[in-house]
Amino acid sequence: MSHGALSAEAHETIAVALNRLGARSNSGEGGEDSARFRDERNSAIKQVASGRFGVTAEYAAFADELQIKIAQGSKPGEGGQIPAHKVSEEIARLRRAQPGVSLISPPPHHDIYSIEDLAQLIFDLREVNPRADVSVKLVAESGVGIVAAGVAKAHADVIHVGGADGGTGASPLPSIKHAGAPWEVGLAETQQALVANHLRGRVRVRVDGGFKTGRDVVVAALLGADEFSFGTALLLAEGCLMVRSCHLDTCPVGIATQQSELRAKFAATPEMLQTYLLFVAEEVRRLLASLGLRSLDEAIGRVECLRQRHTGDPAADTLDLSPLLARAGEGSSRHTAAAPRGAGDRLGVLLHAQGAAVLEGAALVEPRPVVTNGDRAVGARLGGAVAEWYGAAAPPGRLRAHFEGSAGQSFGAFLTAGVELHLVGEANDYVGKAMSGGRIVIAPPENDAGNPCLVGNTALYGATGGRLFCAGSAGERFAVRNSGAVAVIEGVGDHACEYMTAGTVVVLGDVGLNFGAGMTGGEAFVYDPAQRLDLFLNTDLVVAGAPSQDSLDDLRVLLERHARYTGSVRATALLDAWERESRLFVHVAPSTETTTVDRDAELVAEGAA
Repeated sequence: MSHGALSAEAHETIAVALNRLGARSNSGEGGEDSARFRDERNSAIKQVASGRFGVTAEYAAFADELQIKIAQGSKPGEGGQIPAHKVSEEIARLRRAQPGVSLISPPPHHDIYSIEDLAQLIFDLREVNPRADVSVKLVAESGVGIVAAGVAKAHADVIHVGGADGGTGASPLPSIKHAGAPWEVGLAETQQALVANHLRGRVRVRVDGGFKTGRDVVVAALLGADEFSFGTALLLAEGCLMVRSCHLDTCPVGIATQQSELRAKFAATPEMLQTYLLFVAEEVRRLLASLGLRSLDEAIGRVECLRQRHTGDPAADTLDLSPLLARAGEGSSRHTAAAPRGAGDRLGVLLHAQGAAVLEGAALVEPRPVVTNGDRAVGARLGGAVAEWYGAAAPPGRLRAHFEGSAGQSFGAFLTAGVELHLVGEANDYVGKAMSGGRIVIAPPENDAGNPCLVGNTALYGATGGRLFCAGSAGERFAVRNSGAVAVIEGVGDHACEYMTAGTVVVLGDVGLNFGAGMTGGEAFVYDPAQRLDLFLNTDLVVAGAPSQDSLDDLRVLLERHARYTGSVRATALLDAWERESRLFVHVAPSTETTTVDRDAELVAEGAA
């Protein structure tokens, strides 16, 4: 459950209680205040949902488990939602969004088109935090077993199956009523598919969906679950009165609200939640004893201990539950070994080792390793280490790596301040994914024929800071959900700047369809000599107009840096005829919100670096 659906007080109390019990609290789909990372308020499980709400390298570095939320059981297909009146200044700051603007997770097709893309995201998360487990949250529905088998093959550590019941109540009621399937159905199918494909031994299975009692836990274990998640019941232990006004922001006991006067009424303590969960554990022990089982581990997958209960209701008793109790194959029915893990990306390990001087002293390190398209998430491991040591601040030294050739996926993902990646060549998809600082420079080789495409799809996805300068064009969904990065690019495909909430994007060439869709913050400058931008612009939330003189001054500074870093012929030509060419730029910004990025401060900071 997220900080946003819940108040800070309610969210932190759950984290403290579970940390004291040796369990793991889940941050939910949304950012978490960095002030919590280094004490017992830290959420051990941190979600990385498709919307990338506040996901930074520091956020990832302080997780024991990183959870990829593909879907949510209580409202499948919709993901997390927070109505506009609950998006306070505090929530907007943590989620890198705009106050008073509704937050709805975009569907996961931005970065997860296939199981291969999911495997890449799992790899990215392992690079930024090699110590953390990676889990994937699925929905209890027909066919989930096939998906779960693919997730296991993508090397996840945990498969989480979410049931239809529960939910935090932050969403509108139509989204959480009459949706999803019971957790028992999804769990049984997942267990059977994993056993049949000899995959069950290498993943842990977790389940949720309105768990309240020790009986829920034992039944789930017998159906095949290793781990169990509680949500609504924890809110009840905190004093929730179930008035069902969570989505209205009027919770009378300060649990599911962002209003300060209501939050002041919150009176729960961690001990209240600890006491509740210890009683659940005691009930589990008694039920296990009644079954002749000595531990919960012995119960996992023992479907023979379950039978259908006959209620005496003719309609209910016609339901055949035998498919839930079927055994599938002779493979292991419980987790026996860790999911396969490689040693990490070759270049990532190398840069991390060479970056030790950056972390420990004021040094400039300039490695020049060979890069290939098999090198993935280059820079993420060092970014995670910098964030763990220094948070969002820059380290005392700087690493400036130089590459030539073709870089693999997620080049510069989770990059942080103090790290620069210079590439002469091209890079695959997800360049700068979730970067929170640093600089990426991509330029074509000297013998390039001109107008090159140097960056793949979904670059700067969820970036919260840093800068990208590319003397070439990019694929589709450039800067999707960009939340603070500054970029100069020389052409973009469809859906550029989609769901953008902050940052600055400069496009010196053609743009694709649907430019600026869902954009609620930040700004874009598009060089449009043919005056055709209106044909490609999504005007639902943005307006286009002439830049102000101050904006043009800042834009010129960015182009000067772009020309200096990349040697861009196009930027140089524009600067040489600036008085004429500057009139051909169009400024794109949200119609109701101004940019949240202080461009002057960004440029001064970069100039000082």
